[in-house]
Amino acid sequence: MTMKFALICFLGLALAAAMAAPVPAHAGNTVVVMETSMGTVEIELFDDKAPITVKNFLAYVDDKHYDGLIFHRVIGKGDFNDKDFMIQGGGFEPGLKKKDTKAAIKNEASNGLSNELGTLAMARTNDPDSATNQFFVNLDNNKFLDKSPRSDGYAVFGKVTKGMDVVNKIKLVKVKTVGGYENVPAEDVIIKSIKKK
Repeated sequence: MTMKFALICFLGLALAAAMAAPVPAHAGNTVVVMETSMGTVEIELFDDKAPITVKNFLAYVDDKHYDGLIFHRVIGKGDFNDKDFMIQGGGFEPGLKKKDTKAAIKNEASNGLSNELGTLAMARTNDPDSATNQFFVNLDNNKFLDKSPRSDGYAVFGKVTKGMDVVNKIKLVKVKTVGGYENVPAEDVIIKSIKKK
């Protein structure tokens, strides 16, 4: 009986460990490494589920577009937020100087992926097919950003697989309003580079 109980406990722990381990969506998916001024973040891109979005993102990566840009919008828990939301970057240089973009892409929010904690999605305007270079990392399960009968949704195209501790450090930075931009870090959080692994 004791041996049987021990075996059940072992199997339960093994299952829990397997569930906790990051599982790639597809063996052929691209992995990129993002070096920031606050640490390193590794990201799996969902080539299989969001091919248009991943191709667009990697075109910016290959052009070194993101190197030296900032996270210009950080919305964590605070005086006006009862929960963490997201960190956004990819569109501005220090001083909030806007970077040029490529053409906008089709919204792939109908790909079945959810805006869960640690996922990356494309930022856009009210036009669902307006995403270009800006992306955000979800700091919580933001399922209200998913495609639904009432919303075109925001396309998830990747997930942080290593370095969520760095993302959690970024979400704690002090923010301010600069011109018409709210939730701007008081001190620049810089994307030093994003490179394919």
